[in-house]
Amino acid sequence: QVQLVESGGGLVQAGGSVRLSCVASGKTYNVNRFCWYRQAPGKQRELVATISTGGSTNYADPMKDRLTISRDNAKNTVYLQMNSLKPDDTAVYYCNARAALNVEGAYRDFWGQGTQVTVSS
Repeated sequence: QVQLVESGGGLVQAGGSVRLSCVASGKTYNVNRFCWYRQAPGKQRELVATISTGGSTNYADPMKDRLTISRDNAKNTVYLQMNSLKPDDTAVYYCNARAALNVEGAYRDFWGQGTQVTVSS
């Protein structure tokens, strides 16, 4: 089992920045990637950014110039820095961890409870 706890959300003015944190605990040694997703009201959850255990990163194209995902292995924490925020960025942001179950590629996803980011115009 992997437990994830997000923090750092809140009310931000358009053009501002926020840094989200996700603290992982439990069997994190099986995790081969961490992701941030977001879900706006009435919309499907969408992938925002990914970071692998090796440190490689990927971002959703519409947002990639405004995002930085990083990790501090010593603290078991993954961060998402978001800049130049827009009202359309308003959503609940979720941390996700994908843990390998076996060498054949089976995996299990774990989720945090989410943190609300509200961007005011």
